[in-house]
Order: sequence, then structure tokens, then C-alpha cells
Amino acid sequence: MTFMNLSNYLQILDRSWRTHNGQTLSQFLSLRHDHTRFKNYHIENPENIVEKFLQAPLDEIVVLHLKCLYHLSIEDFLNAYQLQNALVQVFTKLLQVQKEENWCVPLMYTVCSDLRLVAQQAEKQRVGTTQKPGEYLEKAAEALMACFRICAADNRTDDRDTKRRGMMGLVNQLFKVYFRINKLHLCKPLIRAIESSPFKESFSLSQQIAYRYFVGRKAMFDSDYKAADKYLSYAFENCHKQCRKNKRLILIYLVPVKMLLGYFPNRKVLEKYDVLEFSELVEAVCQGNLKRFDEIMEKHESFFIDSGIYLIIDKLKIIAYRNLFKKVYMILNTHQIPVESLQAALQFLDQDVDLDETQCIVANLINEGRIKGYISHQHRKVVVSKQNPFPPLTTT
Repeated sequence: MTFMNLSNYLQILDRSWRTHNGQTLSQFLSLRHDHTRFKNYHIENPENIVEKFLQAPLDEIVVLHLKCLYHLSIEDFLNAYQLQNALVQVFTKLLQVQKEENWCVPLMYTVCSDLRLVAQQAEKQRVGTTQKPGEYLEKAAEALMACFRICAADNRTDDRDTKRRGMMGLVNQLFKVYFRINKLHLCKPLIRAIESSPFKESFSLSQQIAYRYFVGRKAMFDSDYKAADKYLSYAFENCHKQCRKNKRLILIYLVPVKMLLGYFPNRKVLEKYDVLEFSELVEAVCQGNLKRFDEIMEKHESFFIDSGIYLIIDKLKIIAYRNLFKKVYMILNTHQIPVESLQAALQFLDQDVDLDETQCIVANLINEGRIKGYISHQHRKVVVSKQNPFPPLTTT
């Protein structure tokens, strides 16, 4: 089965190049386009036929593309990566010499995102080679950064012609790499570049959603929960309702952030997006049921770890402590709570703690502003404020 004969394909590329049709070029040089599935495009040595139809520098790009398709067809991802990386480097030189024009930006985004995807496949095939884990992705990021620098250096103020219109698409691709290889510190200068860009609001909505999703996740890992809430909420609210998979992905990070800020999600929302792992957690935290909290952490450990939120979820335990101690305060009906009473409540819920550890938990709660008061070490009592001793979680 064939897509179209190769000569017609090459003629389309030639015409698109001559007319500066970046969109068509980006489609027909994409590793995800329909033509990639057909055998007549899987050519190990396509130089002779390509040179009959195309001139430099397009001929070199197309030769590398077809060679890459051949190696992908035989699942040789290591060589496919090398070829796609070479293609991006050739394209980068081309992009650099193109002054006063940005018609190649769609093609740039396509070849760069393809490089990231091939690098991910190469990482899986890396076993048995001398390459270190993440090395293919790191090298791919270097190639993407070369394109990013060219775009960022374009100082023209005309929104239509500046290469800076391609910045956010590249930043999102770089975010995907840095999150995968756990080098989040490299995101900071990229965020600074976008935030200071005069074209910040002119990027497409889909790019802005992806950007805010990653920036929100980084803020979450930096313990800046208000910023994380702002960015992730934007991403969730603006993500199209039919993109349920993406909305679910955003929610996996937004829910624990909301909970840390004192906002607890409705069960219907959790059901709708199939994240019921949080439902029991919400109940345990609200009830101050530490035994149940530990059981849920163990039960859904794989989900929390795979999602990269285990340590964030574990921080919710401090809120469970706060809610438990509030119950003790209400039962005793006194502003001078014996530390032994708090310890007894913890031990009742299978928490193996002594008096000193109990005081440490209380001290952390006071330090975070979740309890208003102080510890009287002389009398081994927690003296809480007579006014609003347990401030609402949304104000702490």
C-alpha cells in the first residue's frame, strides 16, 4: 500500500519551500504524518532520487528525514535519533541565516518535537550501550536550546514576522525533557524569558495551557502552592472539556495543591475525571484519621510515585494532625491541652510517637500558623489562643 509516489511528495516539498509555506513543510516532514506509515518512504539511501528534485539546503533535510523513517521502520531508534538530531542541526543553521522572516517556525516546532520523541525511544533502547540514562534527552535538549536562542535573539517588534513567536512551543518541549530527566532548575531561565516577552499573551491557547501546566508543576515542587494553584487552575479551566485525558492529568497535580491550601475537592469531580485515589484521602485528612491516611498512602503508593506527587501528598499529613488536634481541643474544651492527651490520640491511631515527637509535631503546626499558641514545656501543655486557635486552612 502506498501514500503517493515519492516524486509527487518531493515536488510538494519543493513547491512549499519556494513559496515559503512553513505549515505544509511541517506536515510533510513530520514523523507523525500519514506518509511515514508507508513502505515506499522507508529508504535507506535516498540521496540520488532526492537530488533530482530538490536543491540545498532542503535536499539535506529531506534525505535525513527519509533515512530516519527507514530506521524507525526497523525499530532502530538509536540511529533514528542520530539522524533526527543531525536534521535539527542542519535546520538550525538554516534558521540562523533567515533574516527578517519567520515562515520556518512551524517546521522548527515539528522537527524539534519529533527529536524529543525519538530521543525518548532511544532512551529505552540505550541498555547495553555506553550512554548514561537521560543522555539522549539531554543532547536533544541542547539542540532545542540552539533553536530557542535564535528565536529569543530576534529583536523585531513586529508580531507577525518575529521568530519569537516560536519561543513558547520550544519552551514546552524543553519542559517535557527537563521534567523527564529531573532537571527542573533548568526551567527557571525559560520561564523568565517567557514572562518578560512582549508577546506572552499572543501565543496560542493550547501552548499557554501547556506552559502554565508545567510552570504550575514546578511551583508545586518549589512549595509555592499559591503560584501552583494559579497556573494549574488556568490550565484546567481553559483546557477543552473534550480533552478529558489532559484535564485528568492537570487535576492530578491541582488536587493536592488545592488541599494544601485548604480547599477540598468534590467527589463528583474526582469521579468525573477518574482520580478517586484522592477521595479516601480527602476523608482521612478532613477527619484527622492518621491511621486511615497511612493505609491510603500505602494502598495508592504506586499511583502517587508514578505521578511524581508522593512527597507532596505526604505533606497533607500535617493537615490531618491539625484536624485531629482540633478534635482533642473540642473534646477537652480547654485552652491548655496536655501533650499527653495529644500523644494518646496519635497512639490510638497507630502512630508510634513519644512525648518529644508529639511536641515536635505541635511545634511544626504552630510554626506553619495552623495552630495559634505555644508549648509550655514546664507544664507539658499546649496553650492555644482563646480566639480562633485553629485558623481556617484557607488563611494559613
